[in-house]
Amino acid sequence: MNTTDNNEQNPIFSQGDKANPDYFTGNAWVKLLVNENEFNSVIGDVTFEAGARNNWHTHPGGQILIVTDGTGYYQEKGKAIQLIQRGDVIKIPADVKHWYGAATDSALTHIAITAVTPKGAVDWLERVTDEEYNSYKL
Repeated sequence: MNTTDNNEQNPIFSQGDKANPDYFTGNAWVKLLVNENEFNSVIGDVTFEAGARNNWHTHPGGQILIVTDGTGYYQEKGKAIQLIQRGDVIKIPADVKHWYGAATDSALTHIAITAVTPKGAVDWLERVTDEEYNSYKL
């Protein structure tokens, strides 16, 4: 039985630095665990407050998300929003346009594993609109 309230997080790592507001709507924090100079990858622990999300973006080398706490949304362009929660592993192929973030009523924490290629790690695109974010259907 899950006795943790959806708004109560049980962090593994310290909160980290505030995420760049150019690429995030709402408040999010990033704790860098491995930088690209160490292993040709970036690994970070990312926490979104309820309602926060990142912009549409792609990863030239793909990305893996491991949800460690809370509930959120993940969407690939042209597909329905998926509910994601603690224990989920999301495998994002290279160059797939997507976004993710916390649900409206829950914070979300995940570990992001991003391959670094000669083309870089991420290509940031336009913001996710409120209409897009609020289109989640049960």
